[in-house]
Parts: sequence; structure tokens; C-alpha cells
Amino acid sequence: MKDKLHITNEAIQEKAILVGVITQNQDEAQLKEYLDELSFLAETAGAIEVKRFTQKLPHPDPKTFVGKGKLEEILKFTQEHEVHVIIFDDELSPSQARNIERVLEIKVLDRSSLILDIFASRAQTSNARTQVELAQCQYLLPRLTRMWTHLERQKGGIGLRGPGETQIETDRRIILTKIALLKERLKDIDRQKATQRKQRTQMVRVALVGYTNVGKSTLMNMLSKSDVFAENKLFATLDTTIRKVVIDNLPFLLTDTVGFIRKLPHHLVESFKSTLDEVREADILVHVVDISHSDFEDQINVVNETLGDLQALDKPMIMVFNKIDAFTYDKKDADDLTPATKENYSLEDLKKMWMSKNTYPTVYISASKKINTDELKEVLYKTIKKTHLEIYPNQLLY
Repeated sequence: MKDKLHITNEAIQEKAILVGVITQNQDEAQLKEYLDELSFLAETAGAIEVKRFTQKLPHPDPKTFVGKGKLEEILKFTQEHEVHVIIFDDELSPSQARNIERVLEIKVLDRSSLILDIFASRAQTSNARTQVELAQCQYLLPRLTRMWTHLERQKGGIGLRGPGETQIETDRRIILTKIALLKERLKDIDRQKATQRKQRTQMVRVALVGYTNVGKSTLMNMLSKSDVFAENKLFATLDTTIRKVVIDNLPFLLTDTVGFIRKLPHHLVESFKSTLDEVREADILVHVVDISHSDFEDQINVVNETLGDLQALDKPMIMVFNKIDAFTYDKKDADDLTPATKENYSLEDLKKMWMSKNTYPTVYISASKKINTDELKEVLYKTIKKTHLEIYPNQLLY
């Protein structure tokens, strides 16, 4: 780490510190998992992790998120290693961010602002850009004061408000006006998309849902024989992609949707309403899970909670455990009498446990290696045919 900036694949990466807090609701193991994900988010945004700081507190400090001593420890590290950005795993209040920046004098981000930055860099269509811009404006509005701390407030009788506060009020009006315009633009987009959905031929609609980076786009490419952008980074897909797919002469519409993630900013969920409507209006959900991920069970819960928020959890579902080619486990020695942990279970062990008790079809595949994909197509065919006959009983199937 001799250079100020790391250069990888000709791209400049900022050096980042990650910060998280162990609380009553978040133990050390959970925090490590969250910080691993935060590190992946930072990498996706173009930063590289150089250090993690954690602290055990009953709850985050209302003024500086971490304690005064920990903040001084972080300050010392930033000064010695020329760090460019510090990223907190939870959303910071405007006052917390302002107080931290005053002490550290470097760029401060939280998980929400980092995710917003990634969305902004990956939005390709006018629809996605409008949705991200609305989320950014809504995130920025309560944080305007922090952006004008370089202006001193004037004192005196007449003109009590300094230039900083005057500029804040001006910016607030500009942003509020922009939010109103963006909401109107999204209403138009919603109406257009609703019309498009009504005009689609009478085919069953299947939506791929799941945590971000579980292989939905790869699966989409495999089933539809198309070339949807797929990459081993978070949020590779923002825009909804719809393809007509045919399995054994049975046509249906397959939709690839934006991936879910823990602590997804509320503003993003709200602004991406038109994209998430594809999930709400789907006839069948295909929940894709990365079984090679060490914490895939928690990811399943996050997706189910989000589907519950969208009132889409009661739809017919197919559970697809992807990336079985990358699944690994620690096999216990025969003389090891300690209780087995989830790291000791093989794929066959898992299949015999809670996964086999699902009320919906479950398939284990590798979309990239095309392992067990025929079994998936067979399950899809049976489920779609049943749903088709329920929705369109008078339409013949060939």
C-alpha cells in the first residue's frame, strides 16, 4: 500500500475504512457477514477495503455512531494511511455524518449512500436513471445542512440568517421541485408500463427474484438463450428485462428483476416501484438462491421479507438453489465428536433437511455450468402449465 491509490484493471480505487457496531440486535458473527457484504459493495463502487473498525455498544452513539475513543483511533489510522473514504454499515443520521466529518475531515458514506452510488453508476435506461435520481434527491434533502458547513453563519440583528442557511433554503426548494417533477415522470412511466403489461399476449408471467449476485441474469440467459448483462458484482442488473421463453412448445414471459439486499434503502424501494411491479404482477416467482454462499439462509429470509412487503409472498413459487458447482463444506473426521455446524453439512445433507420440507418445488442447479438445468425446465413446464390452465382455462395449449 505504498501508493495513494490502488490501480486495478486501469481503474482508480479509493482506499476505504469500514465501520460497524456489535449491538444487542447484531452479534459479532452477523456483523462480520454484513461487513463482508459492505466490502463487496465498496469494491463494486470502485473502492478497496484497507481496514475494519468494530465496536461493541448497547446501541450506536447518537452523535458519532461509535464512541469518542474509537473515532480517535479511526482518525489516527486515516492520517497514517491516507484513507480516502470511511463507510459505515448502517444509515447515519445527518447530524452523525456531520459530526464524524468534522472530526475525520474525509469523505463519509453509509450503506445507503453507497448503494445509491452503485445504482447511479449502473442505471442505463431513462426509467432506471429517473428512479435512482428520485431516491438520491430524497436521501439528500435532510442532509443539506451538512453540505454547507463550510459557510459561516453571520451574526447580528438584521439578516440573522447567514449565507449558508439562505443557500440551504434555496437548495431545498430546488430539490423539492425536482422530487415533484421526478415523481410525475415516474407516474407516466408507471402508466406506460401498466399499458404494456395489459397489451402482452395471454402468457403466464414468471419473475426471477432473489438476493443480489445469486445468478439470476445467468439463469435468464440460459433459459431464454439471450445475452442479458451478467457480472460477478452486486446489482449488475437494475433494469427489468423481459424475454419470451418456450419450453416444449409452452410459451411464457420471463422477467429478470433487480436483486434484493439487506438494509435496502427505503427510498430505493419506493422509487423502484414500477420495476418491482413486475414482481407484484407475476403469476409465478422463481426464487434463486446462491447455495455456495455461507449465509444463504439469511439471504432467503431477506428476500422473503421484501416479497412480503410487496404483498407477493403468496404467489406460486419455485425455489432454485444455484451455484452447486461452487458449494463446499468441511467434512468432519470420524473421531470428531463435537456437534456438527452448518459448515459441516454436505449438499446431500442439506437436501434431506429443511429444504426437502418446502411446500413448493425445489431444484438444485448450476446455471453457469448447466448442471441439472433439464430438471429445472421440467419443473418450470409443469408449474407454468398448471398456472396457465388456471388463468386461461379456455385457451388451448399446443
